[in-house]
Amino acid sequence: MTATEHALALVEAAARAASDKLAQQIVAFDVSEQLAITDAFVLASATNDRQVKAIVDEIEDKLREIGAKPLRREGERDGRWVLIDYGDVVVHVQHEEERQFYALERLWRDCPTIALPADVVSHER
Repeated sequence: MTATEHALALVEAAARAASDKLAQQIVAFDVSEQLAITDAFVLASATNDRQVKAIVDEIEDKLREIGAKPLRREGERDGRWVLIDYGDVVVHVQHEEERQFYALERLWRDCPTIALPADVVSHER
């Protein structure tokens, strides 16, 4: 089983929105073989708490435009690691320190990555 077309559309929209707000290290994993509760993860990071919040706001705005509403959101108060659960897709926006410490890429390295559109740019410092 692989991620659904709907999940892939959400991944692309979330990745584009993160890129628009200058997110770093944008990557997506197809976790559908490993998890029954979701098809994909999108990971993005930022250099400060305000940028984390700006990325989260942009992702929510862009996904709302295509009819997706989050089932839940966690971590927004601290602005260090915000998780947005859309059911088929879970988006993690992390401060770069949390990204390095928790290294979610290592946890999911056995899962295939999802190719992101060419216009999605991971902005590096």
